[in-house]
Amino acid sequence: MFQIQEIPSIQAFIRFLQFEKRYSPHTVRSYSDDLQQFVDYLIIEMGYTHFDPAQVRSIEVRNWLVYLRGEDAGARTLHRKISTLKSYYKFMLRQQLVKETPMVGIVAPKIPKRLPVFAKEGEMNRVLEERGEDFMSKTAHLLVNILYATGMRSSEVQGLKESQVDFSNKIIRVYGKGGKERILPMTEKIAGLIKNYISDKTGLEVAVNREKLLVKENGKPIAQKDVYAAAKAALGEAMGLEKRSPHVLRHTFATHLLNQGADLNAVKELLGHSSLAATQVYTHNTIDKLKEVHKKAHPRG
Repeated sequence: MFQIQEIPSIQAFIRFLQFEKRYSPHTVRSYSDDLQQFVDYLIIEMGYTHFDPAQVRSIEVRNWLVYLRGEDAGARTLHRKISTLKSYYKFMLRQQLVKETPMVGIVAPKIPKRLPVFAKEGEMNRVLEERGEDFMSKTAHLLVNILYATGMRSSEVQGLKESQVDFSNKIIRVYGKGGKERILPMTEKIAGLIKNYISDKTGLEVAVNREKLLVKENGKPIAQKDVYAAAKAALGEAMGLEKRSPHVLRHTFATHLLNQGADLNAVKELLGHSSLAATQVYTHNTIDKLKEVHKKAHPRG
């Protein structure tokens, strides 16, 4: 099988994503997998003896998408793969490695809108108060509280350093996608929880990582699987949510802010979205809330 590691232009593109765009390892891996699948299709199905990006035509891209659809690929999957190829050829044009792109006229399928899953305010109050006494329970408790109080991404809370927490100014500095910094306000309650946690961490009878804020009972930093496990356990099956993940807490953070009258642009900045369109999805939940209030309160509701 022809491997993309042997294709200089693709490797240059992957390095561009890693070191210039500073995408996460997960995102870079997704781009790599998509390109490998495309190369495999050209070699196996189309009979290419080698991969030459300048020789790829639009018809072959369209045929690949039809092939994927036949393999039951959904609209979101096709959308991502088209985006990968477009980004790759945009890079190739910029580097003057090709004269034209086969992606002209390739239209991504419409993705059906899915409203964000979120927990109700009363349910979140219960979740935020529950805590065990062992150290991992304390870690999970603080982790869930930070996710809900700040709207951080799972990768951001996992990589959070003690030095990013500014107790004097009651802020947390977060470095999101592309290394972009944003400032998040920190409530007195969260500040207190973090201070108590650092004290508990210091008291562990093991060598403790002093750089990262959240660690395991062995003193080593938490991993992504620990973030997911904590969020899933906290949200629990009793809530009846179809999803129970760190991102649900981020959705809940945004929805609750908007339900309480927060400005959409302010929520956009807190979430670290690059465009307002990404934040507007939460207004659907807010509108439903307003409709409910209107129905109950209006004399002719």
